[in-house]
Amino acid sequence: MRFFLCEIVARVVAIYLCVDCGRMLRDGYAERKIRAFSPDLVAWLLDWSRQVFQRDTAPVQYWMEMGHQAICLLACLVVAIFGWWLPDG
Repeated sequence: MRFFLCEIVARVVAIYLCVDCGRMLRDGYAERKIRAFSPDLVAWLLDWSRQVFQRDTAPVQYWMEMGHQAICLLACLVVAIFGWWLPDG
């Protein structure tokens, strides 16, 4: 039962993150700007602290962030399709 619940939760979270990353990529291409990802809890709670990289003024940071979002999208898509594997132990 524990494995089943872990599998369901992993797939639901992966689907949500897949949609969120896809939305950020789509908006980044359309608006030519993307907000920086920060795993810091304080930066996440204080929405104003996140930087915005524009394609014309900061192309390196813009494309690095777009690449990061694309890798996250692919990883979440793999987990959503194939599930989460927990080793026996």
